[in-house]
Amino acid sequence: MMPTINWAFLLLVLFARSCYGFYLPGSYMHTYSTGNHIFAKVNSLTSIETELPFGYYSLPYCTPKGGVKKSAENLGELLMGDQIDNSPYRFRINVNEAVYLCTTPPLSEHEVKLLKQRTRDLYQVNMILDNLPVMRYAKQNGINIQWTGYPVGITPQNSNDDYIINHLKFQVWVHEYEGRGVEIIGTGEEGMGVISEADKKKASGYEIVGFEVVPCSVKYDPEVMTKFHMYDNISAVSCPLDLDKSQIIREQERVSFTYEVKFVKSEVRWPSRWDAYLKMEGARVHWFSILNSLMVIFFLAGIVFVIFLRTVRRDLTRYEELDKEAQAQMNEELSGWKLVVGDVFREPEFSKLLCMMVGDGVQITGMAVVTIVFAALGFMSPASRGMLLTGMIILYLFLGIAAGYVAVRLWRTIKGTSEGWRSVCWSVACFFPGIVFVILTVLNFLLWGSHSTGAIPISLYFVLFLLWFCISVPLTLLGGFFGTRAEAIQYPVRTNQIPREIPARKYPSWLLVLGAGTLPFGTLFIELFFILSSIWLGRFYYVFGFLLIVLLLLVIVSAEVSVVLTYMHLCVEDWQWWWKAFFASGSVALYVFLYSINYLVFDLRSLSGPLSALLYLGYSLLMAIAIMLSTGTIGFLVSFYFVHYLFSSVKID
Repeated sequence: MMPTINWAFLLLVLFARSCYGFYLPGSYMHTYSTGNHIFAKVNSLTSIETELPFGYYSLPYCTPKGGVKKSAENLGELLMGDQIDNSPYRFRINVNEAVYLCTTPPLSEHEVKLLKQRTRDLYQVNMILDNLPVMRYAKQNGINIQWTGYPVGITPQNSNDDYIINHLKFQVWVHEYEGRGVEIIGTGEEGMGVISEADKKKASGYEIVGFEVVPCSVKYDPEVMTKFHMYDNISAVSCPLDLDKSQIIREQERVSFTYEVKFVKSEVRWPSRWDAYLKMEGARVHWFSILNSLMVIFFLAGIVFVIFLRTVRRDLTRYEELDKEAQAQMNEELSGWKLVVGDVFREPEFSKLLCMMVGDGVQITGMAVVTIVFAALGFMSPASRGMLLTGMIILYLFLGIAAGYVAVRLWRTIKGTSEGWRSVCWSVACFFPGIVFVILTVLNFLLWGSHSTGAIPISLYFVLFLLWFCISVPLTLLGGFFGTRAEAIQYPVRTNQIPREIPARKYPSWLLVLGAGTLPFGTLFIELFFILSSIWLGRFYYVFGFLLIVLLLLVIVSAEVSVVLTYMHLCVEDWQWWWKAFFASGSVALYVFLYSINYLVFDLRSLSGPLSALLYLGYSLLMAIAIMLSTGTIGFLVSFYFVHYLFSSVKID
C-alpha cells in the first residue's frame, strides 16, 4: 500500500512541476507590465427598446488597422446574438493619454438614417477590455444608475437633432500584483488559478480590475483632424455642455473619433472584480421578497401535507381495523376512491403523447437542476459569455438517455408490453426539439428580415441538427432500450373490462386543475421578475443560490398540489386522473405566460414595434412550454407512485 502512495505522490509532484497553472472553466488572470498593449473588443449593439442586436461595424465607426476579425464564439454566444469583433481602441498599461483614431468620409443619407434610428432606439455600444464589459454611471432623478455599455448617440429633449458619441473618456482600474510562489489567485466567479514557482516573475505585474467610460459628443474641425494619423496623441478635451460644440448627425458631416485613457490604482483584487457588475438594484427588496415567498409557500405546503396525511391515514386505518365480515359489508357500501379500484389504472386517452411529454419533462427538469446547481457553485461564470446556454444545451442532449428510459418504462406499464418502444423514443426525441425548432425558425425569419445579428445562421442550424441527431437521438434510443429491460411496474389491482361511469359534477374538473397552478406560481413569480429583467433589460442575473432554493420549492409544491388534486378526483369517483395529475402542476405555465404578457405591458413599456413584441412573446411561449413539461412531469410521476401506493395498501376483491 505504501509504495502505491509514494508513486502517486511522485506523479503528483512531477505533474505540478510540469504545469504552469491550472484553471477551472472561465477566464483566468492576465498580468501586464507597464507599457504593454491591450486592445478592447466590441460586442453587438443592443437596445432594451427593440431587443434586436446589430453588429458594431454596421455603423460608420473606425476599423482596426489589420481589418475586422471576429473572435471565436461558443454555441451559447451565437444563439444569444453576440458578435464579438476586434476594435481599434488601444490601451497602454499605466500610460495616460489622449488619442486620435480616425475621421470618417462625409456621412451618406443611409448612414445618417441608420445613426439616427440607432440613437432614437437607445442602442448601446458594448465594449470589452480584458473580458470586462465597460461600465458607465449616469444620474437619473438624482439617483446614480449603473449601466454596461455607452449610447450610440444622444437626443436632447424637445429637439429633432441627434448627436453622435465620438469621444470616450476611459478610466481603467488596475491592481498591482506580485507573484508569491504557489498561490491560489481566485475561487470567485472566474474560476480558480494556481501559479507555480517557475511562473513567479511572469505573473508579477498589473491586473485590470475595473473598466469605466464617460461618453461625450465633441465637434472637431475635420480639416485639422485629418492631419493626424491613427494613435497620434492629441490634447485632452472636456465634454461640452453646449450642443453647438457637440457633433451633430447629418448628411455630409465628417465625424472624428478620439478617446482618452486614465489608469487608476485599485485595492480590488482580481477575483473580486466582477462584484461591481453583480450588485443587483433593490437587493434588500429581493431578499425580503424571496424570504416572504418561501415562508408563505412552506406554510401552505405544510397545511396541505398535514391535512392530506391525516385524511388518507384515517381512511386506511379505519379500513384495516375491520374484520373480514365487516370489510365484506363495507365493500358493498364503499364510497369515494375505493369505488374506482377497477378503473384507476385503466389506460388513459392519448397514452403515447403522455409518455412523450413525461420523457421530455424528465429531460428538461434534469437539465435545469444540474445547470442551476453548477451555476450556484460558481462554475457558470458571467465572464464566460454564453457558457450558461452552452452548458444547458449539452446537458439536454446527454439527458436524452433518461428521457428515453422513463418514457418507455411508462409505456410498458400502461400497455403491458414493449411493442412500439422505438416509436415512443423517436417521438420523445422529436417532440420538444420540434417545438423549439418551429418557434425559433419563425422568429429567425423576423430577425433575418431586420438584418439583426440575433438571427441564427444557417450553418448553426446544421450544427444544432447534427448535435441532436448524433447525440440526443441515439441516447434516447439507448435509454428506451434500457427501459425495455427494466423490471415492469405491476399494478396492485386488476382493471375491469367495462369502464365505470363517472358521476356528474356541478362544475368542470378542469377548472380545479387550472386553479391548482396558482400555488406553484406563488413560489416562482418573484424570481421570474428578476429573470425577465436580466434577459430583457440587460441586467446581470447571478443569484443562482436563490434560484436553486426556489426550484426545490417549486418541485415540492408541484408534487404536493398534483397529489392532493389526484386524491380529490378519486374521492368523487373520477378515475381519469392521469392527465389531470399532469396539468394540475403543469398549469403553472399558463400563469407564467400571462405574467410574461403583464411584464410586457407594464414593465417593458419602452419596447417599441410589433417585431420586438413578437420576439418577446415567442421566447416567453418557449419558456412556458418548457415549464409546463417540467412541472407537469414532476406532478404526474409523484401522483402515479401515490396512487400505486394507495391501492397497494388496501385489499378489495
